[in-house]
Amino acid sequence: MLTANCEPPEKTMPITDVAPELLESWMQSGDTVLIDVREDFEHAEERIAGAVPRPLSKFDPDAIRRESGGKRVVFHCRSGKRSLDAATRYQRDGAPAFHLSGGIEGWKASSRQVIRSATAPRIPVMRQVQITAGSLVVLSVALGAFVSPWFLALTAFVGCGLVFAGVTGWCGMAMLMAAMPWNKRSRQAVLAASSCAV
Repeated sequence: MLTANCEPPEKTMPITDVAPELLESWMQSGDTVLIDVREDFEHAEERIAGAVPRPLSKFDPDAIRRESGGKRVVFHCRSGKRSLDAATRYQRDGAPAFHLSGGIEGWKASSRQVIRSATAPRIPVMRQVQITAGSLVVLSVALGAFVSPWFLALTAFVGCGLVFAGVTGWCGMAMLMAAMPWNKRSRQAVLAASSCAV
């Protein structure tokens, strides 16, 4: 005789959105670690005081758990998409998961301060990406119209790259731009900071 498995399915705790004012009070109390899952160059440009850079591209929940020393861990990114992804991965091991609602943009919108590095590039990396991508599209359309329609393939390639970046939150062109000589100084500064323990 077959018997049904009546054990309840494993429950996962909901991921908690944390408002900027609540996060600020948690950080002041000293029992919370704020993890910035943006890429190093983004953290170098501007950051929330006390945030520790741990890019989503190299995300290691076990390492973060070890480094946090039992403190509450809150993730943040630019607008909330990547931090939700990080919180979901962190939660898989049964740990409670928190992320900053609205990301650093929500933090700034609530009139809270950020630290902008003096060594940050004059033009933020993501604006450099927009300038480069836009220029490539204009150039490829012009070459496609006046030289050969094959140049329009470059337009399609750039468009696919932008769609991929929007869907995944990972932008290869941004990583390339961050490695350019004019952006190196701020990148080296943040890499030195990221070597510190949480």
